[in-house]
Amino acid sequence: MDLLFLGTSAGVPTRQRNVSATALLEAAGRGWYLIDCGEGTQHQVLRTPLSLSELRAVFITHVHADHCLGLPGLLASAGMSGRTRPLDVILPAALHPWLRLSLAVTHSHLPFEIHLHAVETLGDWRHRNVQVTTVELSHRVPCHGYVFTETDPEPRLDVQRLAADGIERGPLWGQLAHGQDVEYAGRWLRAQDYLLSARPARRIIVCGDNDQPERLAEVAVGADVLVHEATFVQAAIDRTRASYGHSSAAAIAGFAETVGVRNLVLTHFSARYQANPALSPSIEDVRQEAAAHYHGRLILARDLQRYHLDRCGDLQPEVIERQPRDSR
Repeated sequence: MDLLFLGTSAGVPTRQRNVSATALLEAAGRGWYLIDCGEGTQHQVLRTPLSLSELRAVFITHVHADHCLGLPGLLASAGMSGRTRPLDVILPAALHPWLRLSLAVTHSHLPFEIHLHAVETLGDWRHRNVQVTTVELSHRVPCHGYVFTETDPEPRLDVQRLAADGIERGPLWGQLAHGQDVEYAGRWLRAQDYLLSARPARRIIVCGDNDQPERLAEVAVGADVLVHEATFVQAAIDRTRASYGHSSAAAIAGFAETVGVRNLVLTHFSARYQANPALSPSIEDVRQEAAAHYHGRLILARDLQRYHLDRCGDLQPEVIERQPRDSR
């Protein structure tokens, strides 16, 4: 499972950062999931290897414009690029009429079906080897985080059970190993009954805006990766006496340290934090504040940077090609 950040700015874009959007890539294959879709996300996608035809689902955390305004355009472009596979879109119920109307009034006739789901009642969503659940956060409007968990991490056959059940070695074993249910001696064998996980399932949490990190206490304990906003440093919140529904770097870092998150990725930075550390305030202020409270692997997300979660549970940056796939 990889993370590729398409937008890491809060509220408005900057020259270095677009507004919120994060891609989660499947462990194997070209499929990916999009969490939030701020304006300009589809243009960011063009600067990566991602394909809209391989998008598995879209997850929107809340109704604020910097998290959802890019969705109608992205869907329209997916249709124009030849997508025909149905697409699940999970978003707040309040946005369902908006999305339908946006597509209707712009005559965006999509050649694929959209299956809308309300995040408030999502429950347990699954696709292939990924299970997605939600966690309710605290913001100025209702907001959610999404918990992505592998369901069958690198499964291997339970040969002892196969032998105990009298199932002879042969092509049938190969079908079960690939997750296919098969018929044997007049009965059906379920693949999941004969598969063992080769390693612990990885868990990645991608959050929307949130001023109460403790809301994540139950799901974040021992999580491999927590992606969370750090819009301000604590001094800025103390000075203005207003957080606007956001967390400081100190607050989320201290929480991640307490619950044992292995990799903490901060994102959604206020435009006031400049890239040049010689200027003030800068993004380095955010890093230093977080590092004072958290001693795991700390990453400040950058636009178009891809991060790989390896077998040892370490999140490492990868070099990606930043040239567009074509000149269109």
